Amino acid sequence: MDNKTLLAKVDHTLLGVTATAEDYTQLCKEAAEYAVASVCVPPSRVEFCVAQLSGKIPVCTVVGFPNGYMSSEAKAYETEIAIKQGATEIDMVIDIGRVKEKDFDYVLKDIKAVRAACEGYILKVIIETAHLTQEEKITLCGIVSESGADYIKTSTGFAGGGATFEDVALMRKNVAPHVKVKAAGGITTLEDGARFVELGADRLGTSRIVKLVQGLEGSGY
Repeated sequence: MDNKTLLAKVDHTLLGVTATAEDYTQLCKEAAEYAVASVCVPPSRVEFCVAQLSGKIPVCTVVGFPNGYMSSEAKAYETEIAIKQGATEIDMVIDIGRVKEKDFDYVLKDIKAVRAACEGYILKVIIETAHLTQEEKITLCGIVSESGADYIKTSTGFAGGGATFEDVALMRKNVAPHVKVKAAGGITTLEDGARFVELGADRLGTSRIVKLVQGLEGSGY
């Protein structure tokens, strides 16, 4: 897979808590130069990045991040603000505790609340695979398929584990055909990125791919 094709699938990500305006400016410059799929930034940086990019590259932001245990109402409101500020893609985190309780009705309603708040825009649902059993992953594939979301996403990158080849293959096999897959967290090489795509990932959430294409050491998310 050539680098241009790979970059077109990258959500160029910066979610570190110490990142500054200078860092986000650099992120946006790289995004435009390398024609990535989007930039993924914290909610407080949406307006800044929208202004920096001037419509050249979509702006994605995170909701209920990184733990997912905020109320559905809070997630929906956070989503509404992000959309008003110019975000066109939302990556939300589900409530993992509710999964462990097998309260899947709550999980579905939680996703639907965010879906309603960003109707017409892209919604990706982070299921945080590092915390889940195989059975839970498969169950969540069904819930996300039913929810109206556009993507199922492996990880926040903040839970001590990121995307694995096995999880991406499992998710692609068990979600409905209309649901896309995003692999995120711990994608360390260009070869790994290409492998995730071959296994069924439509997006890659990473801060490393652009650095690797630049010939720099890939580090971070």
